Amino acid sequence: MVDVWLSPVSITATSNQLNCGCYSFKKSSYVWRSCHWSLSHSLDYALTMKLKPRHLVYGSVKMDSFSSEADSSEFGLKERENEMSFLDGLELEKPEPVRSRRSRIHFLEERDEDMLSKRLLKLSRLDKLRSASELFDSMRISSLQPNPHACNSFLSCLLRNGDLQRVFTVFDYLSSKENVTGHTYSLLLKAAAEAKGCDSALRMFRELEKDPKHKSHFDVVLYNTVISLCGRVNNVYETERVWRVMNSDGLVGTEVTYSLLICIFVRCGRSELALDAYDEMINNKITPREDAMHAMISAATKEDQWSLALKIFQSMSKPNLVACNALMNSLGKAGKVGLVFKVYSVAKSLGHKPDEYTWNALLTALYKANRYEDVLQLFDMVRSESLCGLNGYLYNTALMSCQKLGCWEKAVKLLYEMEGSGLGVSTSSYNLVISACEKSRQSKVALRVYEHMVQRECKADTFTYLSLVRSCIWGSLWDEVKDILKKVEPDVSLYNAAIHGMCLRREFKFAKELYVEMREMGLEPDGKTRAMMLQNLKRR
Repeated sequence: MVDVWLSPVSITATSNQLNCGCYSFKKSSYVWRSCHWSLSHSLDYALTMKLKPRHLVYGSVKMDSFSSEADSSEFGLKERENEMSFLDGLELEKPEPVRSRRSRIHFLEERDEDMLSKRLLKLSRLDKLRSASELFDSMRISSLQPNPHACNSFLSCLLRNGDLQRVFTVFDYLSSKENVTGHTYSLLLKAAAEAKGCDSALRMFRELEKDPKHKSHFDVVLYNTVISLCGRVNNVYETERVWRVMNSDGLVGTEVTYSLLICIFVRCGRSELALDAYDEMINNKITPREDAMHAMISAATKEDQWSLALKIFQSMSKPNLVACNALMNSLGKAGKVGLVFKVYSVAKSLGHKPDEYTWNALLTALYKANRYEDVLQLFDMVRSESLCGLNGYLYNTALMSCQKLGCWEKAVKLLYEMEGSGLGVSTSSYNLVISACEKSRQSKVALRVYEHMVQRECKADTFTYLSLVRSCIWGSLWDEVKDILKKVEPDVSLYNAAIHGMCLRREFKFAKELYVEMREMGLEPDGKTRAMMLQNLKRR
């Protein structure tokens, strides 16, 4: 039971024209005294006054101005002491309360809720936390209800000032009054993420989903917040689930929704989901943002949909260099050399400086079009003019062209140049040089490159030995072939290649010896090897 004593007092001050009314509230062991100072101008000024405790005497009556501790346990929740708070049922634990602030309770002469809501909104936007808190508490004590917009602005003010404990307490109060919107839940989840992390906030959201009372307030803004929280921890599965739930609820996403979805899906390597989100956005007649279009170009190129990537590129006002490089790389793989160089011209006109990815896309496009000489010519230009820092990809593209053309001298030169520049030379780079020597019938050079490779402690693979075996066979280096086969672990592909080559060179004696040795090891020859051996054995 709450006892209320009203002691009306009127004091007139000629200079300031102040009227004072005194009311005392007694509740359990707490005695709250409320003193209202009202200026004839505005409540905003009254809230910003730094009132000091003082004694006012009029006749035989003595009156104190008062302040109360804004403790969360006394925040208007006594009327439901036996009810369990919503937050208590969640896995998220409330953060440690911040240092309690002294909050004055004012008797409000103004009783218009709309007017008071506007004042609360203004104070919250100006980030006047103390004044906003006093006004909110005073309205609550006076059984006045701010509108949802003002409440959300007050929650935002609390969130900006790091008063996370009060955010939870205010939300609990608003929820009990059913004065919440989707934005209110969004602010609650942001506070939960700040206090306990994004995973805890997502668990809270899943708990909210289970209650139809709460879910009835869900809107697109809340779903955008949840998707953003999923993106912070790269939780692509929860992102997809929330997206599907939003669609099943009949809500249509905004450009923010689809930008978040596309960027998260592309970042997590789910390009197919990014394409689905983009198609849904276009069907809903929503214009994609620049960040979504940049991400979509990356997704489309990964799915080999270069036509879609080109269409998006043409609709962009100023694509960045990453988007240009991704599109050029996709067009180059499709053999669209002309379009690649058109995109390159656009990138130059936009003021972008080509980097190593740009030049690699151009070299790859020329290589895919079988223009190997143009690849080497462009590579020499990039190297001589120092247009970018040369990396292993650029060198390997040039080495592949050397291998196709059989330019073993240039391949060897580029190999030593790579080693001298400090770049790490991979096994595939050595394989390309050895293959170039094989194509030009330079068997001894191929062996020297292999020996150099071993000296640099670069491990050879099956492709290395296959190229060496074929090269030695064409150079009639039979002993070297046998040595190579003895050095490596028994490999059926090496024996098949050696027997094929020897049969083609009409060295049937060596071919038969290798065939017998192969079968004794338990290796199974392929059909071509059997056919060649049967054919040559019948002749003999």
